[in-house]
Amino acid sequence: MKEQREAVMSNGRLKRENCQPPTVNTQLKKGYKHTEVGVIPSDWEVVCLGEMTIKVGSGITPTGGERVYKKGGRPFLRSQNVGWGCLLMEDIAFIDDSTHNTFKDTEILENDVFLNITGASIGRSAVADSRVEGGNVNQHVCIIRTAKDKLYPYFLNYSLLSRVGQKQIDSFQAGGNRQGLNFGQIRSFKIPLPTKAEQNAIATVLSDADALISGLKKLIAKKRNIKQGAMQELLMPREDWEAKRLAEIADVDKGEQLNRETLNEKDTYPVYNGGISPSGYTSKWNTERDTIIISEGGNSCGYVNFIKERFWRGGHCYQVKTRIEKEFLFHLLKSHEKNIMGLRVGSGLPNIQRGRLLSFELSVPKYESEKTAIAQVLSDMDAEIEALEKKLDKFRMIKQGMMQELLSGRTRLI
Repeated sequence: MKEQREAVMSNGRLKRENCQPPTVNTQLKKGYKHTEVGVIPSDWEVVCLGEMTIKVGSGITPTGGERVYKKGGRPFLRSQNVGWGCLLMEDIAFIDDSTHNTFKDTEILENDVFLNITGASIGRSAVADSRVEGGNVNQHVCIIRTAKDKLYPYFLNYSLLSRVGQKQIDSFQAGGNRQGLNFGQIRSFKIPLPTKAEQNAIATVLSDADALISGLKKLIAKKRNIKQGAMQELLMPREDWEAKRLAEIADVDKGEQLNRETLNEKDTYPVYNGGISPSGYTSKWNTERDTIIISEGGNSCGYVNFIKERFWRGGHCYQVKTRIEKEFLFHLLKSHEKNIMGLRVGSGLPNIQRGRLLSFELSVPKYESEKTAIAQVLSDMDAEIEALEKKLDKFRMIKQGMMQELLSGRTRLI
């Protein structure tokens, strides 16, 4: 079992062709069969979720709404607390025993499966652990309690998050204006089901992958906190530093607007037109790589970024043409990002005027060698974080491939 698990997880060694969606053809592989949810092993069956559960139901919002929430007590789960396969505990609400007793039928047991059934987060699911046991859910979260001798809760969770599960959830929303699932629809979900032992093996491998991803996310968060502390320490003004307006050390200009309808996701060069991420891609560029930009308009105006590739600079994107060490100025501006955002004017579509940006005051080291040394330390930290983020993206892709392989039975663990 251990060797099989490592073979599936190591370096994403899933064959490219195996990561494609199953197709129906006349040459059916021996030991497999066609079903309404696709090709699955002959010894698997397709079951309705309702046949495998002892409870499908949701809760209510207590009378008084948020006014009855407490700082401690019994956890009260809302849709924002159910992520894609994990519990999100940052803003968990609490209720007291008196409120809990008014809808005790919705009490959470460990290993209950949560499914968001309304709103923009519909389809997200997670499994209850000891942190929320004894709590309750509101009407936007469904509790699915499996018959333990038939359906392993963690296997169900991954099945709901799989392509087959999400496709069924989407199918109930087609053509409707209101996003929502009812209990009858949930009970009708079709689940490709192996033996209990294989359910457990599949869920264990996918849980291992989740643990790896979670650990990497925590490491990235830790590295970001360390970098933030380093920025505060290294960029704190010293006695021999000089006060400079941005205009004294750089120039600022905007780019040229492109018609949004001409943008796509296939061309080479990203288009930055304000905002934090590209608006799309185009076949031409107007700005060289390694450039500092600042968003000029919109909700993200004042956001500071450093673009390492050639790109198209739009009409709501400032380029900062520096006359000092470039990466140092980027880190310095980034450390003042909140203050730069404070320069915005206007309420409907806020923007930062060029004159106000050029008048922004900074404290700058007198010697280039100090600027370079500071920039090197912070850029090295950025490079380490970027490498970890790429690794995280790779692990997420590997896990998606694993889910497609294991939950369809194309790769067998036992």
